[in-house]
Amino acid sequence: MTNKNPLKNRKKVAILLFFGTILLLTVFTGRIAFIMVKGEVNGEDLSQNINNLYTRSSILEANRGTIYDVGGESVAMDATSYSLVAVLTDEWSNSEDPQHVVDKEKTAETLEKYISMSKEEILAKLNQKDLNQVEFSEEGKNLSYDTKKGIEEENLPGIVFEETPTRLYPNGIFASHLIGYAALPSGEETDVSSTDLTGMMGIELAYDDLLKGTDGKKIYQKDSFGYVIPNSEVETTEPVNGDDIYLTLDKRMQVYLENVMSEVDEKYNPAMMTATLINPETGAIIATSQRPTFNGTTKDGIDQLWQNVLVENTYEPGSTMKILTLASAVSEGVFDPNAYFQSGVKNVTGGSIHDHNPDGWGTISYLEGLARSSNVAFANLMEKMGADTWQEYMNAFGIGQTTNSGLANEAKGSIAYNYPLEQANTAFGQGLTVTAFQMLQAFTAIANDGKMMKPQFISKTVDSDTGEETIVEPEVVGEPITEEVADQTLEYLKEVVYNKNGTGVDYQIEGYEIAAKTGTAEIVNPETKQYYSGGTDYVYSVAAMAPADDPKVILYITVQQPEIKDGSTTGSGVVKEIYHPVMKRALEYLALGEDEESEENAVEMPKVTGISKDEALKSLEGTQLNVTVVGNGDTIVQQLPLSAETTIENQRVVLMTNGAMTMPDMMGWSKNDVLKVSEITGLEFIFEGEGYVVSQNLEPNANMQSTDKITIKLETPQE
Repeated sequence: MTNKNPLKNRKKVAILLFFGTILLLTVFTGRIAFIMVKGEVNGEDLSQNINNLYTRSSILEANRGTIYDVGGESVAMDATSYSLVAVLTDEWSNSEDPQHVVDKEKTAETLEKYISMSKEEILAKLNQKDLNQVEFSEEGKNLSYDTKKGIEEENLPGIVFEETPTRLYPNGIFASHLIGYAALPSGEETDVSSTDLTGMMGIELAYDDLLKGTDGKKIYQKDSFGYVIPNSEVETTEPVNGDDIYLTLDKRMQVYLENVMSEVDEKYNPAMMTATLINPETGAIIATSQRPTFNGTTKDGIDQLWQNVLVENTYEPGSTMKILTLASAVSEGVFDPNAYFQSGVKNVTGGSIHDHNPDGWGTISYLEGLARSSNVAFANLMEKMGADTWQEYMNAFGIGQTTNSGLANEAKGSIAYNYPLEQANTAFGQGLTVTAFQMLQAFTAIANDGKMMKPQFISKTVDSDTGEETIVEPEVVGEPITEEVADQTLEYLKEVVYNKNGTGVDYQIEGYEIAAKTGTAEIVNPETKQYYSGGTDYVYSVAAMAPADDPKVILYITVQQPEIKDGSTTGSGVVKEIYHPVMKRALEYLALGEDEESEENAVEMPKVTGISKDEALKSLEGTQLNVTVVGNGDTIVQQLPLSAETTIENQRVVLMTNGAMTMPDMMGWSKNDVLKVSEITGLEFIFEGEGYVVSQNLEPNANMQSTDKITIKLETPQE
């Protein structure tokens, strides 16, 4: 029988719904309570999610430390480069304010004036199909602020710029392999800061941790509309800027050396070349250069040679090694300048040793043997000392050991010393390999009273946030000889320059005594493993110390395999073309430093960098100095002479602004005045003739950066 009682059924359903609802409420309440207590759902922190929803942060960028020369002139600094981009799509544009390239013909014609691309090449970029935007290859990258500003003033629709932090090397070619460079890691071009710049070689690499700063951060609360919440806490972590580094390099000498090296390099195209000027009393490197080299900002030439030749390249030193052999023999009491020996050839177990004159000069004194650079004389001296004793001296002078420069890939060199012939060869610089840094370090012992100084290229580091300085003190790394031995060795080395038979007679400089030793070292052919023979397949060198009685500078030059086409110049003649101008200039600066205080019309140069051009000119009004401004900017960024340096009235002062470098009117200037502009800009000037400027190939006010070389014609007043 069917149940006909609907009321009873409804009551059961109601009871079921009631208890079901109670159960659901219990579960829901429990879940809510659980969430309230735990503060998370499915493992996600709800409070953190809310905080993330309304919390914003911004990066406070740190600066990479600046590298300065010894006088405080910038050598490497942070900058911003700009990459040119053309927007082709009209997707984001409107007719009143187009955001894309409208007139491609006009755009290409205008951009041609600012980047190294022809109108046709630019049009080809702009006419590409199915692209929203295009870039302009390498020619459109690393643009300066002045170039960017110039393009912006043309008001070209659709032309925009991407900013990228970069490293600026304002002097161009300037000890480039020693200083190195910093760049963004490969592939990083967007959303980067200066802290992403990484040292790739040289000092930039060796001191990357010191130079690299740490970005800060600002954390704050915003509402759903993007406004900062009133009275909310702002958490700020200040950025830590990288430390600044001051080099030992003197910009005046460095730029001058680079100019001389460039002239010789262009003229003779050597396979490799180095020149270094060092203070033997401190080990401070005043100027150093190598070829091949590169422009630090543009990287032009970097593909020719990545190697820092000063510390990474090893070579046989040749007869400059005789400086150390002589000092060791004097120290051991076996060098008698008045004793005689038979020159020409010497037989040694395993072979024979020959002088560069195969027939020799007969029986001559050891002093004459030094002057003539006799290999036989020095092999005899090594025998008199004994192989073990000579090896101990080589070790004491640091031969076969790194100088612990801190620079990447510093080589040790090698010494072949197993057999009598090998041992004798080392006495005149053959059969062993060295680095330029090793030789410079060893030479300081001769020029510095027996105390051997570590070569230094950093004078101090400065905390750029606090100004706290850390001075890099000169470091004595050994005393292989006594002061008396060093003085006597210098006296003997003068024979090389002043003896009528000396190999260094052409290294005399009027008004100064020079102690020096020349060298011509053989080179091993990498294919045959034998020495090259004949031609200019040698490493020509000189190590000169001046003034000889108390050296203040050592100039060490090496030139490998120069190309000499006219037959009138020798390999050593190429070395002299570097030596004479550089050593003369270095000694002139020394003399100026000694005499400048006694000048009645002396003027102490004030500091005018970091202030406006107008303020700088006003501060120099009463100094009786001849002021020239290079550049069209409004702030002075470099000056020559440096602040606190003493000059004399009517001398030319050159100031460089933060704008594009513009060519001054140099008519009537002296060569020295022109070289001041070369020093401060890092640009190469080529001189024709002697006297005063009568013409310049770049018009006044023209952009100096648009040309690689500037030619200046000089004439004497009589002409």
